[in-house]
Amino acid sequence: MPPSSRHEPPREIIYEFIPVGNVVRVSAMDTRTLTEVVISAPRNYSKETMQNRAKAKLYYVLRKNGHIQ
Repeated sequence: MPPSSRHEPPREIIYEFIPVGNVVRVSAMDTRTLTEVVISAPRNYSKETMQNRAKAKLYYVLRKNGHIQ
């Protein structure tokens, strides 16, 4: 889910996965703006699915805060 502006370079995102009981706490942080979001996902989701959901939420927050269009 890249930003809509084609002139903007790709964003570096750092992910952190922390198992907590039956769920995994997934943090995603944009290194350029230091914006961080957290989601909880069932433990049986694939790492790729958890990463995609966290990334989608991060881009939503970046758009909402005016960092991307």
